[in-house]
Amino acid sequence: MRETNTDLFDPRTEMDSDFSRTASSSDGDFGFAFNDSNFSDRLLRIEIMGEQADSRPDGEGCNSIADWARHRKRRREDIKKDTSTDLTVFPEEQILNVNQPDMDDCVGCENQDEEVEAMIEESPSGDEAVNGNESSWSMDCSTVVRVKTLHISSPILAAKSPFFYKLFSNGMKESEQRHVTLRINASEEAALMELLNFMYSNTLSTTTAPALLDVLMAADKFEVASCMRYCSRQLRNISMTPESALLYLELPSSVLMAEAVQPLTDAARQYLACRYKDMSKFQEEVMALPLAGIEAILSSDDLQIASEDAVYDFVLKWARTQYPRVEERREVLGSRLARFIRFPFLTCRKLKKVLTCSDFDHDVASKVVLEALFFKAEAPHRQRTLAAEEAVTVNRRFVERAYKYRPVKVVEFELPRQQCVVYLDLKREECANLFPSGRVYSQAFHLGGQGFFLSAHCNMDQQSSFHCFGLFLGMQEKGSVSFAVDYEFAARSKPTEEFVSKYKGNYTFTGGKAVGYRNLFAIQWTSFMAEDSLYFINGILHLRAELTIRH
Repeated sequence: MRETNTDLFDPRTEMDSDFSRTASSSDGDFGFAFNDSNFSDRLLRIEIMGEQADSRPDGEGCNSIADWARHRKRRREDIKKDTSTDLTVFPEEQILNVNQPDMDDCVGCENQDEEVEAMIEESPSGDEAVNGNESSWSMDCSTVVRVKTLHISSPILAAKSPFFYKLFSNGMKESEQRHVTLRINASEEAALMELLNFMYSNTLSTTTAPALLDVLMAADKFEVASCMRYCSRQLRNISMTPESALLYLELPSSVLMAEAVQPLTDAARQYLACRYKDMSKFQEEVMALPLAGIEAILSSDDLQIASEDAVYDFVLKWARTQYPRVEERREVLGSRLARFIRFPFLTCRKLKKVLTCSDFDHDVASKVVLEALFFKAEAPHRQRTLAAEEAVTVNRRFVERAYKYRPVKVVEFELPRQQCVVYLDLKREECANLFPSGRVYSQAFHLGGQGFFLSAHCNMDQQSSFHCFGLFLGMQEKGSVSFAVDYEFAARSKPTEEFVSKYKGNYTFTGGKAVGYRNLFAIQWTSFMAEDSLYFINGILHLRAELTIRH
């Protein structure tokens, strides 16, 4: 038995009828029956309401998404201003008013969620025009300026739309009448005609993005899921811009709309994430993006960002710019943006700042910091399990991004000497990308109040003139302070898979200086990267650096 809340001609709907398999083929094309009395059982009377003088159909004259969005916004604002419209309900008939403003934009409108019914006429009427003063177009938004009458097939419309299905099968006397009236805005006329034609032919004649968006909105209103998916596919085939991507993400969030345009919104998020993956190149542009755009960017694993600390700093800067009032900022950060910051990959220093940051609600800050610390304390295999579980979710808080500075795990000691042990893991593909002269840096870690970092290189062996893997230790620029440090580099190797010391040394650091070994493993690059390499264990190169301050 078919469900009444689905598009019965939708190829995706499971049912035992052959219609489901032929809806989008020539066998399912009923275009020949559109507005033909020979194949119709009812008359649809469309009352077209006048709008303000400068109104026009949303897609008409709009050459770009920007024109469409601006005009639609103006029209919504005009509807807000006009709160005195009185839709007459005649004693012997009921009006289906499908000219309702967006719910979140409606001012002074009550009971908008109540189910509306059709106007049933006792006598048929043909195509007609309103005999009235032309000034009614600009003076009264509720004036019917034009009427269209179409011959329709109720089975075809009911099979395509739960809206029409309920209209024609509500069990009431009215559902048996042959004449139904819809009342719409003039700006919706073209889109409705396209939609009705689609319900017969499974195709649209319009191809421009603004016009397709108009049809998409009409299809959402009349619950024609197959048309919404069709519009979504067509829009995905049109070159996207930041402007259009943001518009797609801000479409109304009805359940039907969300499901039908999911591929389009996914494509919009992917477009924004790809365009702005290196946010440093578009700083002003990114700072001006709305919340939906920021969420799309932050959801990406491929951000070309120095570290998660930089993500956190950016989110705070953006939130402070967009939401000057601290109450609003806390709400947005806590309910929308915090889930896109991958707190487990913040440094411990930054996590301490999160706890004292006034931009976050204290309970939210405590929760995310505690969760991050527990993750950091987990065994590596458990961290991998958590990351795999999160990989299929939206938040992906335990999934590591492709940071410019690789995360490290640090163990610090104060006694008997100031010392730290730093672990750096590199994937085989990360090492392969270093050839022929690349380098990758670790996140900073601290010893004795000074910042240090590790850097892995592919460089030329100075004596033998072949490529090899090198590892270096550097101190961040910070004044003229000098540090005498003993250090040791080690790596896990087969068959024992234990850490084996590769190089020991000592060095007196000053700001910006680095020291290390150009050929850490004393082999050529090709041997280091070979399938039988001793140093890649399950595709991971495990490095360790031990630093001790000399007194």
